[in-house]
Amino acid sequence: MTDDVMDAAPPLTEQLEAVLMIADEPLSLVTMATAVSAPVPAVRQAVETLVDDYDGKAGGPRRGFELREVGGGWRLYARAEHDAVLTDFVNTQAPSRLSQAALETLAVIAYKQPVSRGQVASIRAVNVDSVVRTLLARGLVTEVGTDAETGAILYGTTDALLVNLGINSLDELPHISPLLDGPDDTDIFEGAR
Repeated sequence: MTDDVMDAAPPLTEQLEAVLMIADEPLSLVTMATAVSAPVPAVRQAVETLVDDYDGKAGGPRRGFELREVGGGWRLYARAEHDAVLTDFVNTQAPSRLSQAALETLAVIAYKQPVSRGQVASIRAVNVDSVVRTLLARGLVTEVGTDAETGAILYGTTDALLVNLGINSLDELPHISPLLDGPDDTDIFEGAR
């Protein structure tokens, strides 16, 4: 191959497909245009081409996925008619479980939020830095602010935790006091549900 062929940029549609494959949220046309260094009208046309291609309107087969505009942006989704297959597939995969330390830390954050790492560590009597990083990486907790007095980062739970627990709000968490051993234990969760 000549250097000219090797230096040629891939077609815009291929570049957009690559960006869309790794996106974990809908991407606006402007965001995609910035990512591939192309004008917005060209990106809009390329997106329309991809939609038609995936729908089988460009002469090829209809794909098991589609490019949908949602929430002000574009994202790849599996087609709804494949939900049963995908549910079976996901349910047969080994679930990713949290360690006991992560579950305990998550419980403290859920019941005490907003709470700092230092407060969680004093309740659990162990260093929780790596556990909090794990919970952040899994999207179960998030930074919700800073303590006005100490400047410490405060943590709270995310909607992903609610989804995983199958509840609509933190108000549906069980009350903690009946779960504790003795009256001295309730001090650490003062004000908890």
